[in-house]
Amino acid sequence: MNIFQSPFFKKYLLPGFVFQSVVIAGGYGTGRELVEYFLQYGPLGGLLGMFLITTLFWSVFLSVTFEFSRKFKAYDYRSFFKKLLGPFWNIFEIPYFIFLLIVLAVIGSASGVLLRDNFGIPYMGGVLIMLAAVGFLTFKGSGVIERFLSSWSMFLYCVYSVFLVVALIQFGPQIQNNFSQGTIHSQWALGGFKYALYNLGVIPAVFFCLNHIEKRKEALISGAMAGVIGILPAFLFYVAVVSQYPSVLPEEVPAVFILQKAGLPALLIIYQVVLFGTLIETGTGLIHSVNERIRSAFLSRGKQFHRWHRPLVAVVFLLLGVGVASFGLIALISKGYGTISWVFLFVFFIPLMTLGVYRIIKSP
Repeated sequence: MNIFQSPFFKKYLLPGFVFQSVVIAGGYGTGRELVEYFLQYGPLGGLLGMFLITTLFWSVFLSVTFEFSRKFKAYDYRSFFKKLLGPFWNIFEIPYFIFLLIVLAVIGSASGVLLRDNFGIPYMGGVLIMLAAVGFLTFKGSGVIERFLSSWSMFLYCVYSVFLVVALIQFGPQIQNNFSQGTIHSQWALGGFKYALYNLGVIPAVFFCLNHIEKRKEALISGAMAGVIGILPAFLFYVAVVSQYPSVLPEEVPAVFILQKAGLPALLIIYQVVLFGTLIETGTGLIHSVNERIRSAFLSRGKQFHRWHRPLVAVVFLLLGVGVASFGLIALISKGYGTISWVFLFVFFIPLMTLGVYRIIKSP
């Protein structure tokens, strides 16, 4: 039987793979985010933040989110937040759109730079290729998106594992030495907390595939697994990045910096292909969440959301993101993500973990 069609896969693994897919490009694809929120607090401090704070936070929150979605059959963020916040549901949409534009800006900028610097394609050419791929996938709809995000995630796990093995072979003593020093700077927990918070913005992109979950036990297990599935590639990546601490701290794209240090051009090319795929993954997942929200609004008014509307929405949002990218990648990540983290705390985390939990318990 096709693994992508098995009930076990759809209930327990698919949500985690989709979550990992939409997290990666804005969360750790370039490696810059791992430096910003973890490594700057020291190799050991970053590791503590990653597992004691981020992973636990994600697993608990995703479990509650999946159960709320299942309980109220809310499979797009418009329906979800109407159930959670009632008439005030749209207070989530404004920060979500801002977050969406920041992530798309990072994706657009990274796509253009990646293909320009490594394959000789003009900057705007790289952006347009990514735009065309996202437009195609959003046009095809949920089924194709589920298969693409899942299969690319599996491929990504393989490449990241190879990345780690190469780093251990090439830089093993440096990695061991940097971890053994036990460097832990203050506020490591805050870094992990902020990283977990700003990535809450991608969770609405997972809603569309939660309709496969039928029972509370499935929702809770799937959510807990999703937190681990989402962070594991980051951990593999982080260990490799630690090899170049502290010289890697100012690098805009630490992944490329480390692979260049390793002197393996073939792996560098493969990684760049994988990275470009992750940019497409994240862009597709986030824009699909907007399409599902618009479709829900159309249906509530008795109107039809046509397939051609989907790539049109993708083009509009990606072009807006390209405009936002002019502020610079590092500034967007450090300032934009940092600010939006606290917004999601008040419009998503606190309401769901209080009012949401109450409604889950009280609902028959």
